[in-house]
Amino acid sequence: MKSIILVAESGSDITPELAAAYGIRIVPMHVTFDHETLDDGSFPVQKICDFYHETGRLPKTSGSTPEDFNQIFDEIHAEDPEAEILYLAYSAVTTCSYQSAVIAAQDRDYVTAIDTRQVSAGQAAVVIETARLLQEHPQMRIEQAVEKVQDLISRAKMCFLPDNLEFLRAGGRVSNVVCLGSRILNIHPCIEILDGKLVATKKYRGKMAKVVDKLIRDYAEDYRMKKNCLWMVYTVGLQEEVHRQAEQTAKECGFQKVNWIQANGVITTHGGPAAFGIAGLAEN
Repeated sequence: MKSIILVAESGSDITPELAAAYGIRIVPMHVTFDHETLDDGSFPVQKICDFYHETGRLPKTSGSTPEDFNQIFDEIHAEDPEAEILYLAYSAVTTCSYQSAVIAAQDRDYVTAIDTRQVSAGQAAVVIETARLLQEHPQMRIEQAVEKVQDLISRAKMCFLPDNLEFLRAGGRVSNVVCLGSRILNIHPCIEILDGKLVATKKYRGKMAKVVDKLIRDYAEDYRMKKNCLWMVYTVGLQEEVHRQAEQTAKECGFQKVNWIQANGVITTHGGPAAFGIAGLAEN
C-alpha cells in the first residue's frame, strides 16, 4: 500500500513538533524586510513588530514559489518513490501558493493538491485531522483521503480578533479614521474565514479578555462545534490574562482539549501583535 505524505505551507502555523509527530512536510511562505526576504518560520516573529516600530512600515508577505514546492516534492519522492503526496493548501484566493504547487506538480502524477479555503489554525485543523485519520487508517487510499479532506474542509471554521487595527491600517486594509475610532471605542472586528476570504463580520467591544470570552461562546454555539478539540492561535504579545480567560471559557463551553499555536510571520504581519483566533470543526 502506498503511503500518503501531507504537505502544507508555513502559513498554516503548524508547529515543528506537530509536523514531526504527524510526518507533515512544511513548505515556507516568505516575508520581505526591505531588501531582505526570509522564509516564514525561520526567524523570531518579534522581528516583524520591531521592523514596524523602527520604520513605520510593515514587511511584505508572499506565497510559496514553484521552486519551494519542487524542492519538497523532490525530497519526498527521493525518500519514497511510491509515496502519494497530498498537498492541503493555504486559501488559494489569498496567495499564489496553490498555483505555485500546481505548476510544480506538472508531470508528477503522485501529487494531489486541494485548496482548504482556510488559513492559519483553520488550515492546521484540516491538516492535523487528516493526518490523524491517516495514522488511524494506514491502509487508506488517496481517493478515500481526498473524500475525507473535502468533508473536513466543509466543516472547518476559523475566526480571529486583532488587538487593534494598527497593522491593518499600515497594510492599507482599513482607513486612519476607522483605526482611530476602533482605538477610542475599544472595538475589535471579528475576521472570519468565509469561502477562503478574510471577512469582517461581528464587532466586539471591550478589553481583550472579555471579548475573547464572548467570541468563544458565540463561536461554539453558532457553528455547533465538535467539542473534542479547539484550536487557539495567537500572535506575539498576547497577554497572559487573555490566555487564561480563553482556556477557562473553552472548558466551560465543554471543549475537551485545547491546542495552542503561535502564528508565524504571515498572520502576524496582517493581524498585528496580541491577536487571538480560534478554529475547529463543526459537527456533521
